[in-house]
Formats: sequence, structure tokens, C-alpha cells
Amino acid sequence: MPPSPTAPTPGAELMQSAAVALSEFFDGHPVPTFAIDANHVITHWNQACEQLLGWSRDDMVGTSNHWQAVYSKARPLLADLILDGDAAQIAVYYPGKVLPSTTMPDAWEVEDFFPNIGASGQWLHLTAAPLRNGAGAVVGAIETLRDVTERRLAENALRRAHDNLEHLVEKRTAQLAEVNGRLEEDIRQRQLADAELRRRNLELTELNRQLSTAQQQLLQAEKLASIGQLAAGVAHEINNPIGYIFSNFGTLQTYLVQLFDMLGAYQEAESAITEPAVAARLRALRETIDLDFLREDIPTLMSESREGIVRVRHIVQDLKDFSRVDANQEWVWADLHQGIDSTLNIVSNEVKYKADVVKHYGQIPVIECLPLQINQVVMNLVVNAAHAIVAERGKITVSTGVDGDEVWIAVADTGSGIAPDTLSRIFDPFYTTKAVGKGTGLGLSLAYGIVQKHRGRIVVETELGRGTLFRIHLPIRHTDEHEPETLP
Repeated sequence: MPPSPTAPTPGAELMQSAAVALSEFFDGHPVPTFAIDANHVITHWNQACEQLLGWSRDDMVGTSNHWQAVYSKARPLLADLILDGDAAQIAVYYPGKVLPSTTMPDAWEVEDFFPNIGASGQWLHLTAAPLRNGAGAVVGAIETLRDVTERRLAENALRRAHDNLEHLVEKRTAQLAEVNGRLEEDIRQRQLADAELRRRNLELTELNRQLSTAQQQLLQAEKLASIGQLAAGVAHEINNPIGYIFSNFGTLQTYLVQLFDMLGAYQEAESAITEPAVAARLRALRETIDLDFLREDIPTLMSESREGIVRVRHIVQDLKDFSRVDANQEWVWADLHQGIDSTLNIVSNEVKYKADVVKHYGQIPVIECLPLQINQVVMNLVVNAAHAIVAERGKITVSTGVDGDEVWIAVADTGSGIAPDTLSRIFDPFYTTKAVGKGTGLGLSLAYGIVQKHRGRIVVETELGRGTLFRIHLPIRHTDEHEPETLP
């Protein structure tokens, strides 16, 4: 009995099964692959091909538009040329780039750059081969595409490196030949050159010593110049407490004279206290000098005098500490807040008429430093901040804090700021924007040198018309370059 019209024949089932197997093979194949039939119509377009070329299977299968995924205008792909069987055309479209495959008969391979693929183009290795039926007739073609961009870029980089190396070798060879030509003469001159080098090294050592001495003298000169600039203000600060000390002691002397008179009267009264005239005189004298008031006022005057003397001692001691020659100062662990307070006391007369000084101290540890030099840096920054306030009364803020293994000191002002064209030169020696005779141009330069000596750094933030902030970062532990870091 003939098979039912609705039942598939065994041959059809076999073909359908083969088609399904081929489709599954294409989709599961990790290499981008597509196939075309004898009419150049796409029959298969696997997922890897979708990912590489950006065109989906639905867009491509059943069309002849596979050229759109590779080129900007219509032209045959390698699979099309193999399907046509025209080797001459293959050489025309891929001149000097196509080779017969060494692994498959009648297959060809091409490696080329395709600028239309991806964001900036890709290098692809193409392999195309004909598809034949059972009788050996060509019924289609298959083509695979492998992304070799990374390899080609690496090869190009290696080629450039190789070319550069060859060029360098040639250059070095020529230089070596030239050096060899001068070698005998150089050997003859070596002893003279060595002697000259030793002499220059001795000169350089002496110059370094002189430079170190000059730098220390320059530091002290700047310090003395700063002290001279502040001398009038310091004298004014000293005169204020001294003034009321003298006044109090003048009053105290008057009181003591009166007390002595009173005591003399009492001495006279010892033998004649019963006489009415003497008793009346003692009472009148006691009422005149107000003995009870003197007992209260004299301790107050003494306390005020003692406070004034303490203030004088502090000012003079701070001035003495600040002006001390510290060429041989040793590295010590010091409290920065104490040094900042001492420095602000010294410069108070320079600052108090121009700005209010606000202190925002954080919790910072003692650090290993040269305290007097740090005081010099703070003084230079505070005085510069005061000079930067040229309009109405401003504010200078001195802050401290900790940042990891460093502590920082910040001096901010509400002055005129620093112009961008001068910002890069503010640490140059002798550079100043002040009028002639108003500044040496060494303050910031010396401050920079001191911070560098402490292996720290200075950060500057400024805005014209808004003010400037200098932040000094100093390591907590000072170590020499060749000395291992150890905590005390």
C-alpha cells in the first residue's frame, strides 16, 4: 500500500534530520560562520557570526546581503568568489592577501583589515570553501571569520619594536665605532681628567660647605630682618604692661609713705596714748589715709604688677627663642601648638590692626622637627597673610590636623589672593610683589626650603579677591634617606 500523503517519507525525514543537525552544528560552532547556496543566498548564519558582525540571523538568512556586514558598498565576499570558481577574481579582490588553504582542498584563506566592523575596525582571518553534494557538484559555499585584531596589533607592535631595535643597534654600532676611534686618545687624557676631577670635587665640596653656611646666614638674616620689622610693635607691646607696672608702683610708693607716717604716729603714741590730742591725731590720720582700703588695694596692685611682669617675660622670651641662631639645632620631638602660639604672640602687633586671628587646632601628636625653623615658617606665612589684607579688616585662620603619617598646618587669609601668572614664582628666592623696601623676597623661599628639609610639602590654594591658603604637610617621624624608619 502506498504511504499516506500526510506521512513523511523516510528520505524526507532523513533530509529534515540532517538540516536540523546542520543548523544545530552552525549555532553551536564557536567560530563565526555562514553558508550560502548556489544562488548566493544565505542559508546559515550562526550566533558567533551575529556577535562578531552585529547582524542577526533573521536579518541575513534568505538574503544576499552578507556584504553589508563587512563592506560599505556591495561587493563579493570570499565565499561568493569561491562559489563562482574564479581564482583570478579572488586575486583581484584580495591582491597579495589570499592563499590556498593548507588544510582543506579548494579552500582559500585571507587576512585583512575591515574598517567597518566594530568601533575602530578589526583584523579578520577568513577561510572559505565550496560545499558539494553527493555527486561532487558545488551547491554552495561556507565561510568562517576569526578576529585576529589582538594578534595583528601585537605583531605590528613587535615589528615596530624590532625595527626600532635594529635602528638603535645600527646607531649604537656607529657610536661604538666612533668611541673606539677616540678610545686611545681618551686613555691618554684619563690621568689628566682624573686629576682635574679630583680638583673640582674638592672645589665642589668647599662650595657646598660655603653654600650651607651662606644658607644658614641667609636664614638668620631673614629672621633678623623680620625681627627688625616687628621691633616697633614688640616695643609697643612691652611698653603697655611696663606702663601700668610703673604706675602701680608709683601709687604703691605713695601708699607706703602714708603707711610709714601712720606707723610713725603709732610709735609716738606708744608713750602718750592717753593724751586726748594724740588720740585724736591718730584717728584723723587713720581716717585720712583709709587704712582698710589700703589693705585691699595693695594686694590688687601687686597682682596686676605681677601679671604685667609675666607678660613682659613671655614676650621677651618668645622673642629670644625666635631670634636664636639655630645652625646647630638638633631634631627633637616638639609640640607644634606651643610653637605656633609663641609665634603668634611675636607677630601679634603686626597682625592685630589688620585681621582677627582664629585658631582651629586639631588633635595632633608631637613630631620630630627643628621647632625654631617651623616657627619661622609659620611667622612668614602669617605676616604674608596680614600683608595680603589690603582693604577692610580681614581674618587669618590657623588650623592643624593629622593626615595619615603626616600632620598639617594651614594658614588661610581673606586677602587679595595671588595672580595666576605669579603663582608659579612665589617660592623663587628674591621674588616679591611688594614695593621696594617692603620685602626681601626670601620669606616664602626660606619657608619652602625649611619644609623640604623636613621632607614635607606645601600646598597652595588661592583665588583672586577671596584669599589664599597655605597648607604645610610634615611627617611625624623624620628620617634620613639612608636611615630606616623607627618610632621613638
